[in-house]
Amino acid sequence: MKPNAKPVLGIETSCDETAAAVVSRDADGRGVIHANVVLSQIERHAAYGGVVPEIAARAHVDALDGIVRTAMAEAGVEFGDLGAVAGTAGPGLIGGVLVGLTTAKAIAYAADRPLIAINHLEGHALTARLTDGVAFPYLMLLVSGGHSQFVLVRGVGDYRRIGTTIDDALGEAFDKAAKLLGLGYPGGPAVEAHARNGDPQRFALPRPLAGRPGADLSFSGLKTALRLAAEDAAPLSDRDVADLCASFQAAAVDVVADRTRNALRAVRDDLGAAPTLVVAGGVAANRALADALRRRRNRREQGQFHLADDDPSVVDSECGVLHPRAQPRQRHGHGRDDQRRIRRHIRQRSLVHGIGADVQPERVQQGVPRRVGLEHRIEPVGLQAIEIDHHASRVAVGVAGPQRKPPPPLT
Repeated sequence: MKPNAKPVLGIETSCDETAAAVVSRDADGRGVIHANVVLSQIERHAAYGGVVPEIAARAHVDALDGIVRTAMAEAGVEFGDLGAVAGTAGPGLIGGVLVGLTTAKAIAYAADRPLIAINHLEGHALTARLTDGVAFPYLMLLVSGGHSQFVLVRGVGDYRRIGTTIDDALGEAFDKAAKLLGLGYPGGPAVEAHARNGDPQRFALPRPLAGRPGADLSFSGLKTALRLAAEDAAPLSDRDVADLCASFQAAAVDVVADRTRNALRAVRDDLGAAPTLVVAGGVAANRALADALRRRRNRREQGQFHLADDDPSVVDSECGVLHPRAQPRQRHGHGRDDQRRIRRHIRQRSLVHGIGADVQPERVQQGVPRRVGLEHRIEPVGLQAIEIDHHASRVAVGVAGPQRKPPPPLT
């Protein structure tokens, strides 16, 4: 694959962080991060014990222009220097997603650059490919506040979901555990900090699904068991809280390690060789989880282990860099050859729906889809159109009908 000399601007606003990054590829095809600016909203949401979607969306509106401006300045590039603009189009909080995607559309239209709508889970899946040069195929364990799943990454746009949570995501379970114990928000780092001083053996918490076939995960029962243990020990002392955190974290880590073993075996049987394991998502920062997976990998399995550096906007930028439409064009403009190239790559897979879940966009004429329903809408973007399924978080890029001539590129 030829390197993409022109950088890609990535914008991410799907939850409680406003982020923008500028990324390109070097001669070896590895990602080069020229700028990465992230603004956290933790202080705005801490009083509520979790993310408030309306507050998050309004904060994105206030901050995003400045974040993009700062990222472009740090990278030393102008909008006209970009090869493409990438933005999260789902999954995520719809208000925040709309803020970032609308901004990305405006920049792409004004600068006459391709807009690449990113499935944020696909961004997680591909980050290790650029940052660490991990070769396809590999097994990704995504553990975040909203998602927990095992995905076999065979190539760009080629994914197979091996297992997923049947109830809570791992990050969500940590946040709810912290809220139950009065530790505040964000819950994951708070639980981990208290667990360092606790006894993981004091409370006998369950390991849901451990020892069973398959690679699905479950944390709802563990969360309930923690609540019952806390009620039995009430009123809670600092020692009680530390021991509860340590017991909860140990149980969660055991569940993930057990499910990871099954996922690795399934992929090994499929590929005929031990795959590289890539751990991505916010919960990958949990030291106990990373150490447990690394020890198990070194002791029992062959293959490599990688922790992905997936800052939010970098995820989108790097996914955009790998996208076929981010490659250098043979000629400027949106001619017939370019439209053929776009149509060749409009088929995207959604990790949300798992194995064999494809998105087949309709051909758009004059910006109006042939199929119209409550869950589908076409939003014209220059000579492109983005179809958004707000309930399933599916995104596809199609070719729109005639549009007015775009303004001159920004300088």
